[in-house]
Amino acid sequence: MSSFSVFRLATRAVRPSGLFRASQLPRTRVQTPAALAFGRPAFSTSMKLRSGQHDDETYEQFSARFEKEFDTVQDVFELQRNLNNCFAYDLVPSVEVLSSALRAARRVNDFPTAVRIFEGVKAKVENQDQYKQYLEALEGLRQELGVALREELYPGEE
Repeated sequence: MSSFSVFRLATRAVRPSGLFRASQLPRTRVQTPAALAFGRPAFSTSMKLRSGQHDDETYEQFSARFEKEFDTVQDVFELQRNLNNCFAYDLVPSVEVLSSALRAARRVNDFPTAVRIFEGVKAKVENQDQYKQYLEALEGLRQELGVALREELYPGEE
């Protein structure tokens, strides 16, 4: 055994105490949270997920719900969170929902998100013809708000 190997073995046994892994901590040092120790419920800042809340929702109810949510958006975080929730479903949002989202993006002055709304639509539709129909339906609003498409901003990419 070389002297270097012996040195490695000797230093491996002596590690700083602040670098413990969770599996290396002795059970007596692991403490339970105070809320659990006293039988009180622990408070969380995150929202509880209710998976069955919108199971029986129709497309019209979905559209009305998201139109209302986009109409009340006050900051960029809310806008992007609502867009993530809206595009997470296995459907393409209606033109009314998209126009409400575009107006919300303009209200909070977030141009990049407005451009990405159209990118999201392009990713969600089944074919290029559906995307063109959405563009035609939203053309007036797009011109009014001054929102360019990614294809217009970067013509060489695809």
